[in-house]
Amino acid sequence: MSKNGLPVPEVVRSGNAVHSMKSLVGSVFAMSLLLAGPAEARITKLEITRTESPTFSGAAFGSAGQFEKIVGIAHGEVDPHNPLNAIIQDIELAPRNARGMVEYSTDFYIIKPIDMSKGNGMLLHEFPNRGNKGSLSGFNIGATGGNEPTSAGDGLLQRMGYSILWSGWQPDILPGAGRMTMRVPVARNHDGSTITGTVRSEMPIRRGPVLTTLPLSFGATSVNHASYATVSTDNKTPLADGFLPTLTIRSRQEDPRLPVSNDDWAFGSCPTGTALIPSDKDICLPGGFQIGRIYELIYRAKDPIVMGLGYAGVRDLVSFLKHERRDDYGTPNLLWLDNDKKHGKGGSLKAVTTGRSQTGRNIRLWLHLGFNEDEAGRLVFEGAYPQIGQGRAEFNIRFANAGRAWSQQFDFDYPAYEFPFSYMPTHDPLTGATNGILKRCLKSNTCPKIFHFATPSEIWEGRQSLGLTDPLGKRDLGEPGFVRTYIIANTQHGPAAFPPSFGDCQQQSNPNRYAESNRALWVAFTQWVKDGIQPPPSQTPTIRDRTLVLPSEVNFPHIPANNYGGVSRPAVNYTGLVNLLGVHDFGPLFNSEDESGIITVAPPEVVSSLQYTILVMQVDADGNDLAGVRNTTIQAPTATYAGWNPFMPGFFGGDEGLCVRQGTYVPFARTRAERVAIGDPRLSLEERYGTHQGYVAAVRAAAQRLVAQRYLLAEDAARLVSEAEASDILR
Repeated sequence: MSKNGLPVPEVVRSGNAVHSMKSLVGSVFAMSLLLAGPAEARITKLEITRTESPTFSGAAFGSAGQFEKIVGIAHGEVDPHNPLNAIIQDIELAPRNARGMVEYSTDFYIIKPIDMSKGNGMLLHEFPNRGNKGSLSGFNIGATGGNEPTSAGDGLLQRMGYSILWSGWQPDILPGAGRMTMRVPVARNHDGSTITGTVRSEMPIRRGPVLTTLPLSFGATSVNHASYATVSTDNKTPLADGFLPTLTIRSRQEDPRLPVSNDDWAFGSCPTGTALIPSDKDICLPGGFQIGRIYELIYRAKDPIVMGLGYAGVRDLVSFLKHERRDDYGTPNLLWLDNDKKHGKGGSLKAVTTGRSQTGRNIRLWLHLGFNEDEAGRLVFEGAYPQIGQGRAEFNIRFANAGRAWSQQFDFDYPAYEFPFSYMPTHDPLTGATNGILKRCLKSNTCPKIFHFATPSEIWEGRQSLGLTDPLGKRDLGEPGFVRTYIIANTQHGPAAFPPSFGDCQQQSNPNRYAESNRALWVAFTQWVKDGIQPPPSQTPTIRDRTLVLPSEVNFPHIPANNYGGVSRPAVNYTGLVNLLGVHDFGPLFNSEDESGIITVAPPEVVSSLQYTILVMQVDADGNDLAGVRNTTIQAPTATYAGWNPFMPGFFGGDEGLCVRQGTYVPFARTRAERVAIGDPRLSLEERYGTHQGYVAAVRAAAQRLVAQRYLLAEDAARLVSEAEASDILR
């Protein structure tokens, strides 16, 4: 019998499918709801849609053995009156079921050991980035399949014994291509009428074909996102309160917004630039959107979804998988460790979470809003591993643009970088507030162990220094014993493929990869959370040792135009540009400290001329960072790998615009004569290593040091040395 008195259906495995007897429904189940205990946020039903057992073509991974996939939909409900849920924007305006609860459903996708007792007793949850899975390929070398994993590659996560969970958490993601989605209700006024509000949509147009139609949600990173419908497709007649939608254009973020006549654009679709197809979720510009320009649409939208339920869904699904044996219909928790001697009593899973970029920032906001405490007061995640995600996110907001990112030129005016910036509470002299990302979990004793993983792209564009110093950049901040921060020197937000392209940047993008550093740190993180083994020390630049400095103090070398390797490159123009930050006013209904509420001022107004102090990393004679985790690429360098890159002329300000989340790659000359001929101050490969074997020896020595320091796995060190041996460096 289940906890509510209903018969538990038998579950039988047969081949690649899971079959269950039909649950009792109708009046019997309705009666069980009436007899249930106090309302609480929970998962009510697991709907398994398919399984694959074994997966990965039957491959076995060390002592963990074979793995299987379980895919389905989790149905849940939350109590809008519970204080832990009350912070969800518009939860009080969401429709409720007969129990007074707000319902939602979310996709889930699990890869787990077939025999859970052979695993490591840990659940890895990933916040999918805009619906896409990334942790398998992020930690496993050679993993393939993307959103439908087909190969585990070298199987690092599987060899470690992890069960992996992906779940939908961003409700505005459109279904398709294996993306993880979520269904949440639309908020309504208390009288049942439609809620409306102002929405600002920033539309930067990069390289590609000239477009005449864009979805209203279009943005630099907002792809496959649902749009909020306009209240009226008539863009020429003011609404009753006088509001009229506007479209503007500018070349740079800082430039004045120039109006585009409402006669020249319309709500609707016009793929050919001619006939207008009615649509309340698209914009048509028959003349075409100009490449290298930023368009900004401000319009009156309707029907906001309760976006913040996405955070509750993650909390409650993970809590269910850790603590509940089955759902209300008797479907068992297939991650349950039943009387397992290896890991302790049943239900003893430890859970950790990770996410990259957008989802790294959302992990920070998720923690800040108190979602690492479930409604029973228990810890949800024992560990959190946010990657390349300084700042927070526009998520728990009415009419949230949840896919928006950050950069010096794009998405600059969206909320994501309001105080607080650091994990521990600090004082902000600009606003007078004292706060920190972990303020709520410190109070409830539900903070996880944290590894914060970042690159210099987050330093230059992501304002990462504000997580390391006080808001005015006067002193270094300490770290509590349960937080570590690792900046991987001379990498960019997402490493470029080799050979790197220019794109719309002045220089080639940075190909220095951080996968090996990430893998080693993940192993150390796991050992810390699971077994209490202390991790390697944080690796960050500091004010104290002068490796974290003002942009004007960076000693970047003059690198002249060159044709090394047959690629023509312009001179490197170091401008000292960073992504500046001041205090913005989004209106009286917006809570900046919680990054939550209702935006009524769009674009936001600058409160004063005062700004926070953004510091950056000091460099060596090659232009490579002095601090952070210096991988073999930097300890045995063949190039300058910077964390910034200007736009090419004609694109978003050129020298005055940072090419979005891109770094710079400029190789060294092969010989002394080659570099002297153009005046390059950086030593040539020949001067550094002498011969090919000298280069290989330098890589080997660097790899050995990093392994000893636990910033590189021995298996990856061997592979990097083999790659160096096979390279054409000084052959």
